[in-house]
Amino acid sequence: MSEAPSAIKLHQKSRQLEVCFSGNTYFLPYEYLRVFSPSAEVRGHGNQELTLVGGKKNIQVTDIEPVGQYAIKLSFDDGHDSGLYTWQTLYELGRDYAENWETYLKRLKQAGLERSADPSVGVYNPPTN
Repeated sequence: MSEAPSAIKLHQKSRQLEVCFSGNTYFLPYEYLRVFSPSAEVRGHGNQELTLVGGKKNIQVTDIEPVGQYAIKLSFDDGHDSGLYTWQTLYELGRDYAENWETYLKRLKQAGLERSADPSVGVYNPPTN
């Protein structure tokens, strides 16, 4: 899937990015987007395991900007802004959300890290705003 999404919308109140691809709409929590950033900081420079990033429950997206006709760049309030979210990456993050999130939570637990005291953040909740 490399087609451009038909819609991209930030929902600041619910801290989710809504992205629509022909027939599929995904609501991606900002925390999820931050910890699965396509940046070298998180993904490295090869096929290594993702760097585990914890403590991002309350992360905010402060800016979104288009990158050509193939991606967006998200800036987060912790200063992270180096990941380019291609259409393919956004589609895969949406498609694989449940599996990715479960794996992330297991890795956090194994590392003795926490994401938040609020277990509802990161759960698929379509925005109401």
